[in-house]
Amino acid sequence: MALYNSHNGKPVRRQTRNIAVMVILVIFALATLFPIYFMFISSFGDPVEAGAMNYALFPTKISLDSYKFFFDYSEHSVQWLLNSLIVASAVMVSNVFFASLAGYAFSKIRFKGRTVLFSVLLVSMMIPYQVTQVPLYILIVNTFQIQNTYEAMIVPGLVTVYNIFLAKQFMSSIPSEVLECAKIEGCNQFQIYFKIILPLSKTVLAVMAILTFMDSWNTFFWPFLVTNTMDMQTIQVGLKNFRFANTTYFAPMMAGATISAIPMFILFFSLQKYFLEGVTVGAVKG
Repeated sequence: MALYNSHNGKPVRRQTRNIAVMVILVIFALATLFPIYFMFISSFGDPVEAGAMNYALFPTKISLDSYKFFFDYSEHSVQWLLNSLIVASAVMVSNVFFASLAGYAFSKIRFKGRTVLFSVLLVSMMIPYQVTQVPLYILIVNTFQIQNTYEAMIVPGLVTVYNIFLAKQFMSSIPSEVLECAKIEGCNQFQIYFKIILPLSKTVLAVMAILTFMDSWNTFFWPFLVTNTMDMQTIQVGLKNFRFANTTYFAPMMAGATISAIPMFILFFSLQKYFLEGVTVGAVKG
């Protein structure tokens, strides 16, 4: 049911309802955007005024000194951003590829044990993230011995069950008759996947790419566990270096956080069309 559908009641009641809905939506929008706005204006604060937090809604002066302080504070500041970009991009690409492959297999290829295997994957989604961190850490550090490397940060996130579930649900809606026609024309499974499934799944793949990149980019705990040198830290871990026992370089930290948010904004607005289409399709299909 649309928010502004035709109302059979009195015009006054319709207008009152619409105004109430608009007020609620505006309040939610402001509450969502305020942390971003506060981060942005705080990044223009005095970088040497350690520990001081500016609670003003409007900056009294505009200064880029905190941004300069952020890059001058550590010789690895740029490397933190590069590490995050490498890790998040690799995790995003691998998830889009492997999750779409798995989603295609679960949705369109009939093989023995398919239902049981997919049920096991769904059950694994119920396991809390924190529970898996200790055995995963032992596996990465003691067994594979790849601590403090890109592989240690990328391998655990190569593909997630949520993305497999998302791809499977969307690809189930693709008519099987299209695939049968492709088989009659002589296409094998990989040709069907690359020439038919992927082009028809652009919306869900875009949603998957945005959500996976954002999740990987914002992850703090796992990169913090498996890195032990500053040059291998991601930007989210590197920002903790601005915090000490008795003080915090607040404005430079906010400058770093603002810079770290730029890639996510670029990715979101570049794929915004497909993202909105994907959300709409998901809403219609329930």
